[in-house]
Parts: sequence; structure tokens; C-alpha cells
Amino acid sequence: MSLDNKETLLKANACVSKGDNEGFLSFCTEDIRYEFVGDTVLQGKESVRAYMKKAYTAPPEFDVENLIADADFVTAIGKISMNDESGKRIDYSYCDVWRFQDGKMADLKAFVIAITSK
Repeated sequence: MSLDNKETLLKANACVSKGDNEGFLSFCTEDIRYEFVGDTVLQGKESVRAYMKKAYTAPPEFDVENLIADADFVTAIGKISMNDESGKRIDYSYCDVWRFQDGKMADLKAFVIAITSK
């Protein structure tokens, strides 16, 4: 099961990278919970859809460094680049912990930190 969940997450992220937000949402439960730790909690597909429309003015780019699966959980660690409100590309490090339910993504706990150069 955990290998199937990894494949599901990779397919869902590929949709986002192509700008296919609806394709991504097809891999999610109707009542998906999206938590950006220390920031925002989204509940349900409509909330996630609205967030994606606003945040992904250009498709983000993922660089998955590690993908770890165990039972109903998949953890993805890597980097993501996406545009801010002004259109400037920003790089982030992230750790996403996904919980799957019946083969669909049901819960996300996302730890996202902007990468700043010193």
C-alpha cells in the first residue's frame, strides 16, 4: 500500500507542475485537510482549490530529495520554487507529511521555509 501511496503523490505533484490543479485535486479526498504549520489550515477541496488558484500563478517546480512511505503516510522532503505575489520566483525547503485514506490524499502537514542566501 505505501508504494502505491508514493506513486499517487508523485502523480499528483506532476499535475501541479504542469499547472493541472484539478488533476492534483482528483487524488485528494473531498474533506482534505491542508495545514501549513505555523500559518494556515485549509479544509476541503474548495479551500485547497482557491489556495492553488491564488498561490500558483505559475506552476511550482518540485525537487523531491527523499520520499519515505510507511503504512498510510508518505513524507516528501525537498525544495519547491514558486512565484510570490509580485511574480518573483522564491525557493523554499519543505517537508510534507501526507496521510492517505482509501488510496487518496486526506491530510497534509507542510513545513515550508523560504531559502535565503547569506
